[in-house]
Amino acid sequence: MITIHTWHKGLLEKSEGEVVQEFPLSLIVNDCELATLVSSPHELRYLVAGFLRLQGFISRVEDIELLSVCSDYGIANVIIKGELPQRLKPVLTSGCGTGITFSLPAELPTFINGSCFTPDEIFSLMDQLSRSADQYRTHGGIHSAAVGNGTDIILYAEDLGRHNTLDRIAGEALLKGINLAGMMLVTSGRVSTEMATKAALLGIRVIASRTSPTDKAVQLCNDAGITLIGYVRGGRFLVYSHPERVAIPLPRIKGVTGVILAGGRSTRMGKNKALLPFDGTSLIEAIYRKFVRLFENVLIVTNTPQEYTFLPCNKVPDIFTGIGSMAGVHAGLVNSPTERIFVAGCDMPYIDENLVRSLASMAADEPVLVPQSQSGLEPLHAFYSRASLPALEEALKSGRLKLIDLLADMGARIVPPEVIADISPDFGSFRNINSPEEYQLLTKDKK
Repeated sequence: MITIHTWHKGLLEKSEGEVVQEFPLSLIVNDCELATLVSSPHELRYLVAGFLRLQGFISRVEDIELLSVCSDYGIANVIIKGELPQRLKPVLTSGCGTGITFSLPAELPTFINGSCFTPDEIFSLMDQLSRSADQYRTHGGIHSAAVGNGTDIILYAEDLGRHNTLDRIAGEALLKGINLAGMMLVTSGRVSTEMATKAALLGIRVIASRTSPTDKAVQLCNDAGITLIGYVRGGRFLVYSHPERVAIPLPRIKGVTGVILAGGRSTRMGKNKALLPFDGTSLIEAIYRKFVRLFENVLIVTNTPQEYTFLPCNKVPDIFTGIGSMAGVHAGLVNSPTERIFVAGCDMPYIDENLVRSLASMAADEPVLVPQSQSGLEPLHAFYSRASLPALEEALKSGRLKLIDLLADMGARIVPPEVIADISPDFGSFRNINSPEEYQLLTKDKK
């Protein structure tokens, strides 16, 4: 029995259950290690005898001089009459229960942090997998798999063997230069250790299947920090490992619009940092996905809206152009459908949703609420109300362009570092990326 979490009707409930067992059996014939059979653990002597018969090594029971199976060590020792062929030619099979694997790595990447996916995103990617299969498939009896970022499928493959689908995806990603780290794998077939291993090597954080995993796959995913989900259908699914990566949606913050500032010139980075790859997506999309969970309305302040057409939200330009982040806060407030906004830069992928919710509860009657980190005030991780608009417009017109210098005039409430530390001890929510060196450190942290 293992711990399983069931998602159904908005609840993730803990229970105990069983999964199908996956048993590797090393087959030694005439002192030669012939193969490793991955199977269910019952009646292994029949499996061994049948394998040898169908491979043409024996034809009668009299051809077997010894058949010994040790279930404790996973070894079958067989002696047959005659000699094995000197050169055995492997056949690469297409069946669901096998394939070809030369060896599994002794150590796999371990993921402690990483992408979270909501139940809606899990169902959405599985639905997209089904629709893709219907589009491409002209006959039955074929497996399909895809990787996606929670919103869209990035790569899709189908094949007779479920293992081959993941090999195809890995190959296409390699040849096209696509980083799969942080993405979700959705598959039509059972998840075995081979599938889980290949997913781990690709940096996949979540595996979701329409059917069941094996016990060894559950163990491997537990050890590697991968969330393993099975039986995704009919509005429910089962979580076999790391349920913390299933983001249970909390109610959105009422009366606040999330504003992402994407109008910077990125002069230190040398390119548009908002579009830099991050955890299987881009910096700005990682922030957008968090904002969608936090706020009913999200808008992006940008003077180049054509660069962000992939994000389904309103994009508005600066009203005062070319004069920095204060103009972005101003444009966000002017265009917000709500009285208050929460502002963040497009280069802050570690925003702590719990911290934002906690700050929102403090900001109800404040014209401006700004947290203070160990490094100082954080006006680009803050709440602003329309009451601050007159002070913002006067400052912009007079050339006072530093938000920090304006906070006192706007009657800002400062939340001190010790209060922030109680909610988010690592202060990671304020971490931003301005230079190639900082981005290299960011990507190194994600490996």
